[in-house]
Amino acid sequence: MSTPKAPKKAAETKQLHSSTTSSRPPQASTTATATGAGAGTSPTSATTTGIKDDTTGTNRTGTSVGQGLAAALASTEPPRPQDSKGNKDRSNQIDRQLEDDQKKIRKECKILLLGSGESGKSTIVKQMKIIHQNGYSKDELLSFRGVIYKNVLDSAQALIMAMRKIGVDPEDVNNRAYADRILEYRMDADLNAVIPSEILYNIDSLWHDPVIPSVMDRSSEFYLMDSATYFFANIRKIAAPDYVPDEADVLRARTKTTGISETRFNMGQLSIHMFDVGGQRSERKKWIHCFEAVTSIIFCVALSEYDQVLLEESGQNRMQESLVLFESVINSRWFLRTSVILFLNKIDLFKQKLPKVPLVQYFPEYTGGADINKAAKYILWRFTQTNRARLSVYPHLTQATDTSNIRLVFAAVKETILQNALRDSGIL
Repeated sequence: MSTPKAPKKAAETKQLHSSTTSSRPPQASTTATATGAGAGTSPTSATTTGIKDDTTGTNRTGTSVGQGLAAALASTEPPRPQDSKGNKDRSNQIDRQLEDDQKKIRKECKILLLGSGESGKSTIVKQMKIIHQNGYSKDELLSFRGVIYKNVLDSAQALIMAMRKIGVDPEDVNNRAYADRILEYRMDADLNAVIPSEILYNIDSLWHDPVIPSVMDRSSEFYLMDSATYFFANIRKIAAPDYVPDEADVLRARTKTTGISETRFNMGQLSIHMFDVGGQRSERKKWIHCFEAVTSIIFCVALSEYDQVLLEESGQNRMQESLVLFESVINSRWFLRTSVILFLNKIDLFKQKLPKVPLVQYFPEYTGGADINKAAKYILWRFTQTNRARLSVYPHLTQATDTSNIRLVFAAVKETILQNALRDSGIL
């Protein structure tokens, strides 16, 4: 099965080869580019045909061009008023048609953000606010402080419990006492709650214990949120009494999405209505209310989750869960005319993890070793193989926490959405 080509992207973007839709996995000798935005596939390309005059010099009425010109020069009568009026009426008609077409193009486009938990959907929504809604005010940034404190504490406690589960203690005696203190600390439920600086400095000391690198090498054996290492690395900034989160902190702040949240913004001539729905299993039954009149689906997959397990079911691999979910979405009767934009997200974490944790341990069919391009292409192939409904799939490699990357990717996404809006409006 071959996948047709997508609309042309910006020069900076590079394509994932369309051969990923083959019925066989990509061979190790085949490379795919894994930087920038991936390319999409499109079912058809519209062609417009202009009406040309006959090359023999005859116009559409059959009169030779020379004869028509002579007749015009011989005429001494001025143009009739109704001729000018007719031209004006025709011009007005064209203007009205163009205006009507513009109104059709400007219609509201409905986008669903789907994917399993922690795949990066909510981060995409935050990026839309930064890119299309003038970013976050100081008060809005401050509102994330409690969330970030909780992320830091939860991550530190998860790390300590994992150390005890695998039978490893901190080498520094002081850090052993700090670990007990951190594990016993309970944060208030109030979103404005602040963690004492002493606890945060204890976490910082524990994070720099000599045993931690060996513990992190076994991170596939326990759950730790992806932003944990970022927050641990910035904990002295977070511990400051006058700490105000910046946009980089906000993009990494993790809160579980429950129910359905919606965001509206303009993207050029398009009015976007984006729905972010909970990715955990318990939240998926609520998606049904968003299915009607969807222009596009953005389905997020965390590439780095290939060795991780679900938060709600420790025996289920997260990448396998994403494959099952994607298959159910792309073959659903609700989306027969919907294009699917596939974000293969967290490419930065994927690059860091692949040399340490071989992909072949979790996907024995894979033969590309630690080559990031081959690994990304293989995972894309696994997802496209589930597309029995033959929907248009537009894949992109993304790093949702990188605003410049998402800005570039959404320039390509805009073209996809615009083409679909034109098609649905009957203009194409």
